[in-house]
Amino acid sequence: MEPLLSLRDVRAGYGETQVLDGVSLDVHEGETVALIGRNGVGKTTTLRSILGAITPTAGTITYDGEDITELDPVKTVKLGVGLVPEERRVFPGLSVEENLRLGSYGGSDTENRRSVEEVLDTFENLSRRRESRGVDLSGGEQQMLSVGRALVAGADLLMLDEPTEGLAPLIVDRVAELIEEINDEGITVLLVEQNVSVTLELADRVYILDKGQVVYEGTPAELDEDESVLDRYLGVSV
Repeated sequence: MEPLLSLRDVRAGYGETQVLDGVSLDVHEGETVALIGRNGVGKTTTLRSILGAITPTAGTITYDGEDITELDPVKTVKLGVGLVPEERRVFPGLSVEENLRLGSYGGSDTENRRSVEEVLDTFENLSRRRESRGVDLSGGEQQMLSVGRALVAGADLLMLDEPTEGLAPLIVDRVAELIEEINDEGITVLLVEQNVSVTLELADRVYILDKGQVVYEGTPAELDEDESVLDRYLGVSV
């Protein structure tokens, strides 16, 4: 089966600084695939290249059989690709409901597209705070709002950049449950996450990135059996 998303020898960066040095990876429909590695190795740059916020200098990116290498973010989102950025980027002066309604403009007309009310029904915390401004939400609530905004835009592929960063342990558990629920409902997930235990719990397959290159691919079980890999590339063990 052809992958939903495929990167082949992608090179990209900022100005004269090359960050990605030939990244190749596949994400199949229905999977949760994790991309892990130390800070600064190119994980966020990979997501931004897929979205179209950065145009690769070499290589190809295909989504659902279409070459999206040079598409801008507006066109990529219309195809069903959504990004929940590390900074969350909630509009601070808008209410929860207004943030979601703004996210619903444009986007993709996919089967996975949800209405504002469906998202509010899914996120009880947000439903109770639908009139609250983004600036008044907790970190966990802002993260859920950012995810919800991608859902109302019709994401078939949901890319998550460090979704548990800075959250309390109980909220981390809730966000992990949410990611699992979204995947179970048919949305493909590409996850960048520093929390290795969360990553291994959620992912079907794992790629490790180092110095702009994929240095490892395997299942969480395979990675669990070879602690030297995690120690070498992340300085942690499981």
